[in-house]
Amino acid sequence: MLFHSQEFLLLFLPVALIGWYAAAGRKELRVAWMIVASLAFYAYWDLRLLPLLGLSILGNWGLAALAYGGDGRAWMQRVAAPLGITLNLFVLGVFKYADFMADSIAWLIAQPHEPWGIVLPLGISFFTFQQISYLADLRKGKAPVYGLADYALYVSFFPQLIAGPIVRHDELIHQFDAYPNRDGLSERLMRGAALLLIGVSKKVLLADVFAAQADPIFAHVEAGNAIGFVDAWAGAGAFGLQIYFDFSAYSDMAIGLAMMAGIRLPENFNAPYRAVSLVDFWRRWHMTLSRFLRDYLYFSLGGNRAGRVRQALALTATMLLGGLWHGAAWTFVIWGGLHGIGLVVSHFWGKTGISIGRPLSWAATMLFVFWTWVMFRAESMSGAMALWTAMLGLPGGDGAAPINFADLSGAGWLLAGAVIAALGPTSQSAVFTYLRPVRGLATAAALLAVFLVFRLGGGTNQEFIYFQF
Repeated sequence: MLFHSQEFLLLFLPVALIGWYAAAGRKELRVAWMIVASLAFYAYWDLRLLPLLGLSILGNWGLAALAYGGDGRAWMQRVAAPLGITLNLFVLGVFKYADFMADSIAWLIAQPHEPWGIVLPLGISFFTFQQISYLADLRKGKAPVYGLADYALYVSFFPQLIAGPIVRHDELIHQFDAYPNRDGLSERLMRGAALLLIGVSKKVLLADVFAAQADPIFAHVEAGNAIGFVDAWAGAGAFGLQIYFDFSAYSDMAIGLAMMAGIRLPENFNAPYRAVSLVDFWRRWHMTLSRFLRDYLYFSLGGNRAGRVRQALALTATMLLGGLWHGAAWTFVIWGGLHGIGLVVSHFWGKTGISIGRPLSWAATMLFVFWTWVMFRAESMSGAMALWTAMLGLPGGDGAAPINFADLSGAGWLLAGAVIAALGPTSQSAVFTYLRPVRGLATAAALLAVFLVFRLGGGTNQEFIYFQF
């Protein structure tokens, strides 16, 4: 079920929180309750996928306990983490990339390929990376062997199970020991609910509106039709704002939901459209994924410790794999590769000491980000190239576009979204720093919540973009 659905907001969430707080005095009971609630949340999407999540949890914990528990031997500890990481990547590869690789090989040898129809388990990229980070830390001696219940909740905790943040064990598991009814309960509930409301508002009132602008433009291009210069930029701009508010909304909701249970998740989104360089952008966008790729891949490839050439190769390889993580398609690989090259240029430009000024640097960064979002969003290479061609003002396609997508109302929404993204306060700063208990504000929030719940009943709410990864 979606966070922004009536069944989640009116049924699942209240039941999950009531059970959590009802068992506040007994850690084992409340942890067991939240595990059951989280597994039920996951099973709601597709009951067939629940065994995979359960086996993944049991397999990783069992391997860790066997090798690094009290009776573990040295040789077991040397092979356990690499073996576990390999098995995790193998499972991820089978479910997410087997069909993609088979199709690519078939294309190379000019043979047809019928899709195998492998069901992609929801959230597999996220809970796999989370468990890989634990095994890697275990091997380095930076993690203990946790009890099965704590570990199972660490992996399955529903606010972050489907699309992150990618949480490290030492950021989350110790919080399960905290008494939920400790001092500050009402404030945590209030601020968590405020973040949830902000996230739902962003998703419904901004992200889905921009999706309605971007989708027909991209579909028109994918059908092989020509499109005008203004419409091409409107489509790229609309998707850039859609994915911004879509992922920002999910991040707000995830952190807000966890906060309502008295648990703090790490920040995952910090106004990336204010970035003045590509390095700055990736410090702000999907921060926990960027951190994972840096700590467990980029540094392993040499990072910035082995010379500029090695650093450039490490950056490019990391972003290529980061692009592939987002989706099993060459469009994602190319998008990641472009960002890898952009990061190399950004890093080396910073070492020259030459400054072009923050306004120009910001404009160049945003131009690159929005330009490359086209490759991220396009369903095919031809679709991306067609839109890029139109954005350059060059002719293309099989004929003139039958309709003009751009209009004044759409332009107004794009401008409003851009201003909010570039100048507005971040949700977390608004909630954790500036929000105060004001009766009028509480009344307005309650009315907005009622309006959103009724609007969500129309059945038009869309899934989050990052659910497909």
